[in-house]
This record gives sequence, structure tokens and C-alpha cells, in this order.
Amino acid sequence: MTRQFLIDQIKSKRSYLCVGLDTDITKIPKHLQDHPDAVFEFNKQIIDVTKDLCVAYKINTAFYEVMGLKGWEAMQKTVNYIPEEHFTIADAKRGDIGNTSTQYAKAFFNTFNFDSITVAPYMGEDSIRPFLDFKNKWTIVLGLTSNKGAADFEMLKIQNGNEAHLRSDYLYENVIRKVASWGTPDNLMFVLGATQATELENIRSIIPDHFLLVPGVGFQGGSLKDVSKYGMNKDCGLLVNASRAIIYASDKENFAEEARMIAMQYQTEMAGYL
Repeated sequence: MTRQFLIDQIKSKRSYLCVGLDTDITKIPKHLQDHPDAVFEFNKQIIDVTKDLCVAYKINTAFYEVMGLKGWEAMQKTVNYIPEEHFTIADAKRGDIGNTSTQYAKAFFNTFNFDSITVAPYMGEDSIRPFLDFKNKWTIVLGLTSNKGAADFEMLKIQNGNEAHLRSDYLYENVIRKVASWGTPDNLMFVLGATQATELENIRSIIPDHFLLVPGVGFQGGSLKDVSKYGMNKDCGLLVNASRAIIYASDKENFAEEARMIAMQYQTEMAGYL
């Protein structure tokens, strides 16, 4: 998917909502758990009621990998079912030396036909370059995450510059600045956790044009208002992900209707910020 097509979808739907299909078979409504294809059936109904309200779907592959072959099959069927105008994200957090990354890229871009994949940057350019080499596919690099452990490395201060102009930057700032030079706003996005919204203004000074994938709104306590205020650029430049708040809005037989209501609340708020 091209950048312009994604921007057009955001403008047309007045939404930058990404629905996370992080489907845990133990949490879906009980009436579906005995279904022979329970995860796909659940995802199918969520997609049916949210597709006009969102522009993207994110699949956290761990929830599918844990089921073995059946899970991989459910993931493939889900990706195939998502309408073509939606941006699809494999939240796989891959990243390894070149040969391995090449196989990961082929697996998710060719075999599963995702539009994008999340990757970890800490092995350097040669671990990310194979993903960036695919035309009309996107590499989404972990920038600043919302978890407690972000303080262990991402928020470490390091010294930059020369003796006369020495400054102290966060490690995540250096990572984002460096990675941005490897790709372009047409094939590279960054993950920024919604609970780190106060850092978004600073991040925008480093990467003003790139899209940001922002998880953490909803159950994790991130503020859509703050994310939109500090993270939006002239093209919107945001994909805000909500997973549990939408897909587990109800554990009853009307779960799809409840999911639609929550998705509509997000879309309505987003329309007001665009």
C-alpha cells in the first residue's frame, strides 16, 4: 500500500483507527469457543462491524503462533478476509541478521501478504534493510514503547556532539534519528506508545513526516486527545491502535454490536481532531 492511498483512506473515513485483532481464544465469547474455527469466526465478525470505521488492522502474531498450525491458518484466513483498502500490520517484532530478516520479510510480505511488519532495531541496519527493500511494503520500527522496561534502555541518556557542543540525548532519540536515515516516510513508520504522549512533540521534531503507529489507547490508559494533539502532522501521520477495548467490549453473543459501538466512539472523536 502506498502512503498516498493510506492518507486518502484516512481523509475519506475521517478516521485513523487501527483495530488490533490480538485474539486470545480463552477470552472470546463462550458461544464461539467450540466453533471449529473459533478465532477466525471471531475476527470475521469484528471485521464486518468495524471495517467502515477504521483504516487498519493489526495482528499480534503471538496470539496465533501459540496455537501452532491452526493459529497460522487462522491468521492467514484473517488477513485474506480484511478488505484490500485496509492497511494490515503483522505485529511480529522481528529483526535478525540479514539472511534471517530476508526470510521473515518474505514470510510476512509474500506468504501472508501483510502490508507491514513491526521490527526491533537494536541489531542495526543490516537487520532492517531486507524489510525496507520490498516495494509498497512498510517497516514499522519500535521507537519508544509504553512498557515499564522502556526505562532500562530506551530512556537512557547518552552524550552526543563534540566537546564544545556536548548534549545529552535519550537512546530512543538516537535510534529514531538513525533509523529514519535508512528509509523514507514512504516505507518507514515508528511505534510510539500512547502513554508516552508527552514525548510525541519532541519525536515530531526528529521525524516530522513519518507515520506513527500508536498503541496503548484504551485499556493501557493512553489519551487519544493528547496523542492527536502532539503527534498529528499535516497528513495526519497517525495510526492509533485499540485492541482489547474494542474486541472484548462484550463477552456476550452481542459482542460484535458492542465492538462496533466502541469503534464508533473512537472514530467520532478522531473525526473531530482531523
